[in-house]
Amino acid sequence: MAEGTDGEGRGRVYWRSRRGMLELDLYLVPFAERVYAELSDADRRAYRELLECHDWEILDWLHDRSAPPQRLEAIVARVRAAGGGSEAAPA
Repeated sequence: MAEGTDGEGRGRVYWRSRRGMLELDLYLVPFAERVYAELSDADRRAYRELLECHDWEILDWLHDRSAPPQRLEAIVARVRAAGGGSEAAPA
């Protein structure tokens, strides 16, 4: 899939994926680097919509503490499955 076919390039999405909260960065940055380019346009739109949400909401969804809106369930599951959050922060 060509970069930018959905109107927003990978660089901008990568920048928006860097949240400044380590727990989220461990999920979102690797996803943006490794998976975003392979997503369908619909999934790219869903990911960008996810990035519009509050950090605490995204973190709760990724940690299964609450359910995301139905329209974001699939992309949250993909981000979680990509495994970025499994890299534990140093204690």
